[in-house]
Amino acid sequence: MLVHRQLHLLPRFTNAVVTIGTFDGVHAGHQQIIAQLKQVAAAVGGQTVIITFHPHPRKIVGQNGGEIRLLNALNEKIELLTAAQIDHLVVVPFTSYFADMSAETYVTDFLVRYFTPHTIVVGYDHRFGHQRQGNFSLLQSMGQQHHFVVKEIPEQLVKESTVSSTTIRQALLNGNVTQANACLGYTYFFEGQVVQGNQLGRTIGFPTANLQPIDGEKLIPGNGVYAVQVNVAPTNGKPNPAVYNGMMNIGVRPTVEGTSRVIEVHIFNFDANIYQQTLRVFVHQKLRAEIKFDGLPALKQQLAHDKQNALQHLALLTP
Repeated sequence: MLVHRQLHLLPRFTNAVVTIGTFDGVHAGHQQIIAQLKQVAAAVGGQTVIITFHPHPRKIVGQNGGEIRLLNALNEKIELLTAAQIDHLVVVPFTSYFADMSAETYVTDFLVRYFTPHTIVVGYDHRFGHQRQGNFSLLQSMGQQHHFVVKEIPEQLVKESTVSSTTIRQALLNGNVTQANACLGYTYFFEGQVVQGNQLGRTIGFPTANLQPIDGEKLIPGNGVYAVQVNVAPTNGKPNPAVYNGMMNIGVRPTVEGTSRVIEVHIFNFDANIYQQTLRVFVHQKLRAEIKFDGLPALKQQLAHDKQNALQHLALLTP
């Protein structure tokens, strides 16, 4: 997949079959839309083109942009769409100027000018342009003027896409990782840099890597203890092939009177200095809620039990 970030440097596409969206999560609903895009492109001998926006449009036009939590950082979205075998991804800077563009100008000065589309694939409820004034009917009408076809994504697929994004976010916040991963079609993951902690875990036999999320907008699951797998130091958008089993705690560490939320990962059978390196954490299963124990001995006993539970769950994963 070719990734384009500057409109004036776009190539001349061959029978471009275009769709537009945030594709946050590139989840199972999105995968069905992508399958339709590829099907249409194959029928007309064209290239698949996904247009997405960065930053997320809600950061510019939404009322609560500062609180946005995404399922994918941009590099992760690129990685997932590459795996989906899309021909071209165009990352468009979303600005106030872009948001204020009229619907007609959006079609003529953006879609037609830069993409010369053969077919535009959008949902029945697709909205575009200033104050979302453009709709499917307008796009069809302008398609007749500018010689492109508009294909509708069935209502069911659009609703599945919308619902699953919301469902996934809520499931992760609730710690329901099984539901989230089923909707995604893959195991939810995030990346964090290993930072200095208080090294308390080492004193009770469970050293942890304290993580600072790489992307502040990335959604982190709700507090609790999780069975995870870890890649150490992903590079160039691709994870290191070495995978380690482990367990992760997200929370405030009430047993030691903590107040700040932290992310701590204990990697099984691993003893290397990884400070300042990046970990990619795959979240498989919530083991329990975060609770306060009566001292470190009780916490240590529970952690040993958590480790066994994590190992049992991770042993069931398909190799």
